[in-house]
Amino acid sequence: MDSKKIVRSFQRALARNALYFFGWFFRWVPYSIMRGITFVFLKIGFVFMIRQRRIAEESLHIAFGKEKSEKEIKQIIRRCFDHFGLGMVEMLFFMAHPKMLGKKVQYEGLEYLDQAVAKGRGVIIVTAHFGNFPLLMFSLAKKGYAVNAIIRPARDEKLEADLLRRRTEEGLKTIYAVPRRECVTSCLKALRNNELLFILLDQNFGNGSGVFVDFFGEKAATGTGPVVFSLRTQAVILPMFIIREKGDFHRVIIEPPLELISGKTEDETLLVNTAKITQIIERYIRKYPHEWGWMHKRWKTKPEGSSSTKSEM
Repeated sequence: MDSKKIVRSFQRALARNALYFFGWFFRWVPYSIMRGITFVFLKIGFVFMIRQRRIAEESLHIAFGKEKSEKEIKQIIRRCFDHFGLGMVEMLFFMAHPKMLGKKVQYEGLEYLDQAVAKGRGVIIVTAHFGNFPLLMFSLAKKGYAVNAIIRPARDEKLEADLLRRRTEEGLKTIYAVPRRECVTSCLKALRNNELLFILLDQNFGNGSGVFVDFFGEKAATGTGPVVFSLRTQAVILPMFIIREKGDFHRVIIEPPLELISGKTEDETLLVNTAKITQIIERYIRKYPHEWGWMHKRWKTKPEGSSSTKSEM
């Protein structure tokens, strides 16, 4: 085994055992202690996440250009990392104390979800790596909804086996993103069973099967899954976002069902509706920029023969 494999194996074992330890530890400590410990780790971790901070800064410059000052951009980065780090720890805590969810998570527009479920054709929930999105899925599962999440398996097989077990125990069904054919089949089956299917539509979709739509004024490769699945099953598409508020409370906003626009061709239908969903996501990010994961290279894939008009990643 070469040195890189040894280091990678050590890192995965460290992460796996840290997860096990904190999963156990949080069963015995109050929320205030968890919050204090997390604050210390976030301060330390932020210093070492040099690459992720650089990507976040580049992404913010592409999105906002001259709209925000350097000071504002650095503040967004700091809050973004804090929110995502706290979100991961929160999930472990709430899995150990599920009864707290009712106090910490509140809903706006829940009637839209219930009306969509009543139609009996499944519900496609479109959201983003925004706020504590795993908590959103977990919370809905705890409320009794049949929730399916498309997930990329962790590279550590032992860790993934444990995560799958935990998700299943908490009522969250897993659909693995790969192999793609099996993923599509499982998604269609879930919708035809009148279940909820979460699709996070905010990451670079550079495998050539998506479309390019405007995202903060730049063309971004985007998956067409929600529109394709809706057309095939007549499932309702509901935009849904979770926002952190003071006191670590969370507000879930469920928007009215998305009305699909019929294009002159199937390709045009996919394009205009994917653009419409992306515009909704952008609207939330503009309003709550610190809630989104800027450390992802969203504009990495470019349309053939084109170049960025704002900045290069």
